[in-house]
Amino acid sequence: MHELPKQYHIRCAPGDVGRYCILPGDPGRVPAIAALFDEAHPVACNREFTTWTGTLLGEKVSVCSTGIGGPSAAIALEELVRCGADTFVRTGTCGGIDLNVKAGDVVVATGAVRYEHTSLEYAPIEFPAVPDFKVTACLTRAAESLGYPLHTGVVQCKDSFYGQHDPEKSPVWYELRNKWDSWKRLGVKASEMESAALFVASSALGVRCGSCFHVVWNQEREAAGLDQTMSEDTSASVAVAVEALRLLIAEDRKTS
Repeated sequence: MHELPKQYHIRCAPGDVGRYCILPGDPGRVPAIAALFDEAHPVACNREFTTWTGTLLGEKVSVCSTGIGGPSAAIALEELVRCGADTFVRTGTCGGIDLNVKAGDVVVATGAVRYEHTSLEYAPIEFPAVPDFKVTACLTRAAESLGYPLHTGVVQCKDSFYGQHDPEKSPVWYELRNKWDSWKRLGVKASEMESAALFVASSALGVRCGSCFHVVWNQEREAAGLDQTMSEDTSASVAVAVEALRLLIAEDRKTS
């Protein structure tokens, strides 16, 4: 039998992945996420893209890492769609902006600031970066049912990690600082690097996507002298993503 062609970057072919996919950034988190599936097994590993597939409620599901930032996340999304996936949950880390968002909390994005450039190759800037409503509702329900501290709202997406954390070293520091002040005044919950690209690319490709995040730190709370402890344990946001997939699978079966 003729072998199905594998995608150039993720090295997967149709049949290798499920309809439902979780998208972490770090390849090192993939086995831990897959351990929450049934019958999980590795599928492919190339560059920043590590993919495992298993089942939830008897439905084939996958997890594929995307690396850091919009460009590689969009590559993974495009190639997974070509392999048959159509429902995505981005799970990863973020830094808090709103003073009420504490390290260790969970943030579910209801929209994303397009302060990045990958999304511009999928839609003009006037088009909003919004997640799929059903995916977002399931993420919110999952976080609430699991009892995690939850925030829902807009997140900010950028291309430069150090543009956020060390803006004064940039020749365009004035723009970075002024925009950051705008995000704060607009009530943006947190900052991360993938959702805007994934939301807009998903809209362009006609698939579903939502995002949930673990808050590592909040530099605004630090600047305000508020107590916090750095939290790098991402198990809460991972558990929310997996539970949300269960909810989605169950709801899709009811409406199919």
